[in-house]
Amino acid sequence: MKLNRQRVAVILIVCMVFAMAAAAFPSDMMKLVKLMGIPWLVKENGPAINKFFNKLTFSKSLATTDATKVVPIVSLGSGGYVGAAQVAGPQKRIDQCKAVLQIEGDWNSFRGNALVPVDESNPTKSPKRVPAVGVSAILEIKL
Repeated sequence: MKLNRQRVAVILIVCMVFAMAAAAFPSDMMKLVKLMGIPWLVKENGPAINKFFNKLTFSKSLATTDATKVVPIVSLGSGGYVGAAQVAGPQKRIDQCKAVLQIEGDWNSFRGNALVPVDESNPTKSPKRVPAVGVSAILEIKL
């Protein structure tokens, strides 16, 4: 997917808005801007991010029958993060996947992460796990 001038202009405007918001808003407002804006950017630029992840992981040189797609990721637990996750699996299941939830927790001296591909991008709408789909790459920013 090539970026045309209009798409580049939109991306630059969004980046400028984020930069101005970072300078003008208190930290809680900036968290809200990131929480709302990053998933939108991921959805708009998913194919380009997916291509980046495929190059990063040498996917072209590896034989695979799985499809890949980039979806928003929201991390909950010890610190909030938002970003992009590449999911891999059968095309039918990949089409059902809308987001990845990363659930973090601490137990004694251990830290655990669960990466759950789900069928809903809004975690408040009771998302369901999408079977036969795995997470192959993550790109995140702290809230």
